[in-house]
Amino acid sequence: MKPKRNHVGGLVKASMDNKNVEVFSKEHLAVSLAKYVADLSNKFIKERGCFSIALSAGSIKYLRKLVEPHYSNTILWSKWHIFWVDEKVVPKTHVDSNYKLAYDGFISKVPIPPHNVNTIDDALPADGAADVYETTLKRLVASNVIAKSFVTGFPKFDLVLLDMGHDGHVASLFPGHPTLNETKKWVTFLKNAPTPPPERITFTLPVINASSNIAMVVTGAGKADAVYSTLEEAPSDYKLPAQLVSPKEGELKWFLDKGAASKLW
Repeated sequence: MKPKRNHVGGLVKASMDNKNVEVFSKEHLAVSLAKYVADLSNKFIKERGCFSIALSAGSIKYLRKLVEPHYSNTILWSKWHIFWVDEKVVPKTHVDSNYKLAYDGFISKVPIPPHNVNTIDDALPADGAADVYETTLKRLVASNVIAKSFVTGFPKFDLVLLDMGHDGHVASLFPGHPTLNETKKWVTFLKNAPTPPPERITFTLPVINASSNIAMVVTGAGKADAVYSTLEEAPSDYKLPAQLVSPKEGELKWFLDKGAASKLW
């Protein structure tokens, strides 16, 4: 079904079979995403006393508006707890490190306590790093830094920020990869990722889908086919990983730029 569109300023609000999809210019996307994140931060800090947010590589650059004075001086950064939806098993100084990307562009510019920034142990191989990260998550669920889904038993992050690859992958969950079938673990690993570097850790689909809020941030015309397949095509036996993102107790919102949305109408 083609989306119904309402033009508001720099965005297009699209209603697509009850899917929450908004389309922006790149600049307006960053503005809207900052407000969305800040509003959720305020909400959960009032409700729970803290804010748990999990980042992915492609979404990080669109957090840049949060470091501007309007937000940097008003958000209660001391209550933030940051996690990674997926990470490459490389040193934190490596150009491929998702931590480095987030630190350079965001974390280093706001006063989040270092002990609230939960990174992987990159000295371990992928399987060990995944196990240790899962142990960290379980400890923080036990202390209520991360909420728990009483329906599924999985951690319930306040917000998960996802991006999507040209092939429809999310986090480090790639089409046809066995990690898509993991239903017990919270964090799993890859030693043969189809794009380098090969060793990675990633949240599993049940953990992603247990989140209170998921923002899918997708930009660029090169991803338009995958966006179309995910949002428009009828379900089939084979699904792109992005099609499997469906929060059980939460909300999914799509932030698209005009290039990524170009095949939706």
